[in-house]
Amino acid sequence: MHILFETPGGFAIFKVLDEGKLSNVEDIGNEFLTAKSARKMVKLVAFDKFDNTAEALEAVAKLLEGTPSKGLRKFLKANCVGETLAVADSKLGNIIKEKLKIDCVHNNAVMELLRGVRSQLSELISGLGDKDLAPMSLGLSHSLARYKLKFSTDKVDTMIIQAIGLLDDLDKELNTYAMRVREWYGWHFPELAKIVQDNILYAKAVKLMGNRVNAAKLDFSEILADEVEAELKEAAVISMGTEVSDLDLLHIRELCDQVLSLAEYRAQLFDYLKSRMNTIAPNLSALVGELVGARLISHGGSLLNLAKQPGSTIQILGAEKALFRALKTKHATPKYGLLYHASVVCQTTPKNKGKISRSLAAKAVLAIRCDALGDGQDNTMGVENRLKLEARLRTLEGKDLGRLSGSAKGKPKIEVYDKDKKKGSGGLITPAKTYNTAADSLLQTPTVDSENGVKEKKDKKKKKKKADDEEEPKTEEPSKKKSKKKKTEAEPETAEEPAKKEKKKRKHEEEETEMPAKKKEKSEKKKKKTEV
Repeated sequence: MHILFETPGGFAIFKVLDEGKLSNVEDIGNEFLTAKSARKMVKLVAFDKFDNTAEALEAVAKLLEGTPSKGLRKFLKANCVGETLAVADSKLGNIIKEKLKIDCVHNNAVMELLRGVRSQLSELISGLGDKDLAPMSLGLSHSLARYKLKFSTDKVDTMIIQAIGLLDDLDKELNTYAMRVREWYGWHFPELAKIVQDNILYAKAVKLMGNRVNAAKLDFSEILADEVEAELKEAAVISMGTEVSDLDLLHIRELCDQVLSLAEYRAQLFDYLKSRMNTIAPNLSALVGELVGARLISHGGSLLNLAKQPGSTIQILGAEKALFRALKTKHATPKYGLLYHASVVCQTTPKNKGKISRSLAAKAVLAIRCDALGDGQDNTMGVENRLKLEARLRTLEGKDLGRLSGSAKGKPKIEVYDKDKKKGSGGLITPAKTYNTAADSLLQTPTVDSENGVKEKKDKKKKKKKADDEEEPKTEEPSKKKSKKKKTEAEPETAEEPAKKEKKKRKHEEEETEMPAKKKEKSEKKKKKTEV
């Protein structure tokens, strides 16, 4: 019986010298305690050395999958035909038996033999010491780890992080330089800022024109449209700007060169970033775009770190300050962060932005994990998820329209328009209200009708007074009866009291005679006032 043993340096085949000892599995380990006893148990038959690390990696990767490599097949055909082969993997043994017609054995005795051979490997194989095996095993383990993780230099996302950072810095610098050109040249030709809105076209026009006097002689057809060119030439003739020297124009043109060179380099950097994103994260790029995807990777630190985050974190990534401020003040938390700039979220209405951003974050997590840990290099998953999000967006946008038109519950009812009908389900038909002119308050001079009204009021007051006078004597009668009883019970009056009573009666009679005269005077005064 032969034994197949794998080493970092190559494959080895040993022959079992004493097969009778394999019956006692527990005693097999004792046979490999020393090198002499191990040589009595097994003997090296052949050794197939790996030529390079790539060959070793390929052979080991095949063994992990349970299939023999081409070199191993040739090696077994040359040395194991007609023999029983002991292997460490039963799956590998079945494939060898099917394809090479070599009987294979895998049991506990074989595993003990392999342990013994591994313990005395340097003694059993001449020229292969421990110092050589250690670096070979370390190098092979690193190569195998890279192979398992599908590591590739093209998948390095640090280049994306640096590129998107540089792109943002270039945008800031371009904006600063362009505004400086506008402000500086605006002293000479202020009308140009309103005619040419784009910063790059403005810099090209300034570089070509120089002094505004040259505008009428130059051709701007390669830079500007015909209408804009005509407007520029008209404004240059009647411009209110100040005159500048040739030295000033020289420095302004040099600044324009800087703006144009930065714009050109930014375009090249953007193309580079798009190519790297399509290589490293194709699904994420198809879902949210290259710029938003690159900013997500930069904010997360790496694509692998981003793949470990849940969808709720991806949704608010970039809005950390707003999140913690909302938690501190107990207000509503933000619904989106960097994903707000994705095209799917931008084209939604403000009412549905939260729903779409949540759905986009869930799909983005799947795309990120597929890009970071998957084997595929295409963007089919990202394209499919984007189509699903667009379909969901259409349903959300059309839901309100369906409710308004009545399509949710059959065909809408067509009603005749009635201006008098109130809105609402319980509306009643009421006549339309007209304007009441009588309710207007106006200041008018007193007329005959007003005088009659005053007289009627006076008559009503007199009637009330007569009614009060009639009620007074009725109330006085019971009081007189009570006074009579008191007089009978009281003591006899003295002689002085009748004289006092007579004086009171006289005064009362005099007041009654004076009252009608006073009333007449008051009535006459009132008449005079009304006449005036």
